[in-house]
Amino acid sequence: MTKQDRVWFITGASAGFGQALAQAVIERGERAVVAARRRERLAELQALAPDRVLPLALDVTDPAARQAGIDQALARFGRVDVLANIAGRGSLGAVEEFAPDQLRDQMELNFFAAAEMTRATLPAMRAQGAGHILNLTSIGGLISIGGFGPYCASKFALEAWTEALADEVAAFGIHATLVEPGNFRTEFAGDVNMRPKAPIEAYRPVIAPIEEFLYGQAGRQPGDPAKAAAAMIAVVDDPNPPRRLILGPDAYEVLDRTYAARTADIARYREMGEGTNYPDAEVRAIGVG
Repeated sequence: MTKQDRVWFITGASAGFGQALAQAVIERGERAVVAARRRERLAELQALAPDRVLPLALDVTDPAARQAGIDQALARFGRVDVLANIAGRGSLGAVEEFAPDQLRDQMELNFFAAAEMTRATLPAMRAQGAGHILNLTSIGGLISIGGFGPYCASKFALEAWTEALADEVAAFGIHATLVEPGNFRTEFAGDVNMRPKAPIEAYRPVIAPIEEFLYGQAGRQPGDPAKAAAAMIAVVDDPNPPRRLILGPDAYEVLDRTYAARTADIARYREMGEGTNYPDAEVRAIGVG
């Protein structure tokens, strides 16, 4: 298959990473289904190549709309080679400040929608014997810090789900890659970010500096979504793609720092933790045979 024959299905295509990825794919001569809640925001993408671009109004949290979107993609192009689950939303606040419905909304969009879009696409990919799933999480899918509890929880869930998925679909010629960006110039720091319904003054000393970091640099974040899009395309082009694509030097720095601290913390009680088996128990490696 040539790259021009490849079909991408990109959610969240009206802004940020999704828009940058869609534009790059279309400019390479590939075919693309571009989806967003408001179809009118996709007009510029469709104008780039009307014969190769299918714009869809799609609420990824709507089960019927998800299936209808995949059905329309297959009816138009006959296949889906790459599903890029980009749609999502951030949040900032102390975990006690968020109402239960807000936590559920965060999980619904960032985790369940991506998981169900993938499940809706997999039958076609299995039938064609090839495919690639790109699930956009965040460096916040690998580490969690105060202020981002609900957001990181949703991304941690998608990380774990995708790791299992990758193991299960490899035999069908399907790849899965987690895309984990740091601080990029998207709408993450804008008005779409979820704020807590019930702010608690006691948490201000913890949350206020994080708000200043995130909202104070809106529009000036260091990461370039166009370069992130180029990296995602390179992963899809790779015959042996990685399980993870971390984007941004800030993401690598905080990951290295957090993992070093985590390893030291775990080591403190390792001897006691390893001594919790029955004396005569047979020890088998988890996940092996």
